[in-house]
Amino acid sequence: MEDTAIIDLYWARSQQAIAESEKKYGPYCHTIARRILDREEDAEECVNDTWLRAWNAMPPQRPRMLSAFFGKLARNLSLDRWRRLRAAKRGGDQVEVALHELEDCLPDLRRPDEALEAEETAALISAFLRRQRPEDRALFVRRYFHLEPLGELGARSGLTEGQVKSRLHRMRGKLKLELEREGVAV
Repeated sequence: MEDTAIIDLYWARSQQAIAESEKKYGPYCHTIARRILDREEDAEECVNDTWLRAWNAMPPQRPRMLSAFFGKLARNLSLDRWRRLRAAKRGGDQVEVALHELEDCLPDLRRPDEALEAEETAALISAFLRRQRPEDRALFVRRYFHLEPLGELGARSGLTEGQVKSRLHRMRGKLKLELEREGVAV
């Protein structure tokens, strides 16, 4: 089913919208949730919550890109759950490693007087990524949005894990410099 038809089902408040979303985007959202969460049950619950959030968001929202909309919902719900679970136990898992890698090139949100609004910062990051080579942009998005492990990124792109680490390190450095040039406190 086409994305516009699925969105129309949400707007018509048809229960079929959820079934069609699950059918078309369930595996995609599940992959995102599973990369973040250790337990299958937690991932499944976040995917189910994704459909509920979509149901509550449409209307009034009409997403331009349904896959990105569902992916962002699944990712945010999974990260929220991961943070709640992490509060009970500390560990050095894949999510924490990927998020730690980004710490040095993103604004410190504890200093709002020195940081641009979150939307402006996101726009700067998007503009930065659009100027990167497509393969580097894909590595960055897959690592820091989809939280793919370095080994998977290397296998997918035909690079060694070391080459992936090096490319991501250089991109984070460039991003940090660009954000600092734009006045974002990092």
